[in-house]
Amino acid sequence: MSGVNLVLGSVIAFLLVIPQLVIYTMMVQRVPRTGGDYVWTSRALGGFAGNVLAFIGYTLGNLPFAALIALSAVFAIGAVGVQLGNMGFLGLALPGNIPGADVNTQFGIAALMLVVLLAINVFRPKIAFRLISVFTVFGTISVVLAIFTLLYAGQTGVANYMSSLGNSSLSYSAVASSYRGPQFDLANTLVFVPFFALYSYPWVNAGPAVGSELKSKRAVRLNVPLSALIVFALVTAGFATMYYVGGFNFINGALANTNLVENYSFNFWTLAMGVSGNTVISWIIGIGWILWIINILAYLFVVEARYLLAQAFDRFLPSRVAAVNRHGSPFVAHLIDFVIILVIMAGAAFFYGTFVSLYGTIVGPMIYFAFVGVSAVVYAVKHERGSAKALLSVAGVLSAAAFTFLVYEFLAYPGVWGGNPLAYGYLAVVFVGAIVIYALSKWYHGKRGIDISLVFKEIPPE
Repeated sequence: MSGVNLVLGSVIAFLLVIPQLVIYTMMVQRVPRTGGDYVWTSRALGGFAGNVLAFIGYTLGNLPFAALIALSAVFAIGAVGVQLGNMGFLGLALPGNIPGADVNTQFGIAALMLVVLLAINVFRPKIAFRLISVFTVFGTISVVLAIFTLLYAGQTGVANYMSSLGNSSLSYSAVASSYRGPQFDLANTLVFVPFFALYSYPWVNAGPAVGSELKSKRAVRLNVPLSALIVFALVTAGFATMYYVGGFNFINGALANTNLVENYSFNFWTLAMGVSGNTVISWIIGIGWILWIINILAYLFVVEARYLLAQAFDRFLPSRVAAVNRHGSPFVAHLIDFVIILVIMAGAAFFYGTFVSLYGTIVGPMIYFAFVGVSAVVYAVKHERGSAKALLSVAGVLSAAAFTFLVYEFLAYPGVWGGNPLAYGYLAVVFVGAIVIYALSKWYHGKRGIDISLVFKEIPPE
């Protein structure tokens, strides 16, 4: 797309989610419970709306993303291997819809990662938290190292790396001259803004989702703004460095070059590895890239189960789902997530060209986040006073408007974001399933003289 400026797109996307940051920062201090935004949304909008929205927004709506992320980690392993000179890894780097992909090995490695994460979360849940911390620290170091590596190499280093590929059509000058668009086009950049606003900046709900498990009040208060600012700084600095070193025309031309992207896995990470000229630095950067992606899967594994647990605790789901073993792990919830992710991952590994469209299910969480904004307004009107009431209300309105805009952008350009009947069909099945589950739960408990709607009149105990 002509005129897409990734740095300005990142800034615009971050500005759109600032109201969301205000909401989560305020609400996690008021309602620090397992399930985070589900708890206050279901209390503000009612049990039916809160549970149905959470089901499509996070509990099940995000599982296809987790499955595709698991495969992305394998693609990264393959791309790093190729970048380090071992073409035997190419079969892992290529998605299943491209000739040469080794789908059997891809599925095997992804499944092994999933089994390891399941075992850690079931038998040593504290290690799961520490693992995420370690991956995050190492990943952050690798991003900073990659940025300084690119800055040190400069444009000469980028040109030399492109020449080392041995393909005259992929020389620095050839790729740079292939881009003939403007330096900035606002309309096209806005179309691309959801890239950041869907897949990077809105995911500030991890800390709040485990709110009752955060022991430090300081961590509860600072988790959301600090994590958001760090991610914004790393992402924006990464693309800014690529533009500064490689030049706008070269970077946009390279990212639009099918040969360079598919056969050489061109991106921020591989470019930094390519210009480094140092095997140790290349290894650190490559491992950091892989660990970042595994880290996403690890975080999803922890957080997804907390939503299932919270909804079962409220009796929307069978109480058995909320069972916790002697290690303090919601093991039934983890098993449910594991099975669903594994099944979707198998489909994506062997039918990638079809299942990759399940990235389109990301629109479900965006709809959910819009209603989280609405719930913040309701909560503010009912419970807040003075400046806190005004701030939370305004943030709720602006956040709901921002995510409504993002949903529109997503639905208006399905060719860009991959939305199709498979993705929308998955969300529709989850939506209908949530309605049926709520109706059955209300009927089942009603026969026993229990009105489950009363549960949502109060905040659950810790």
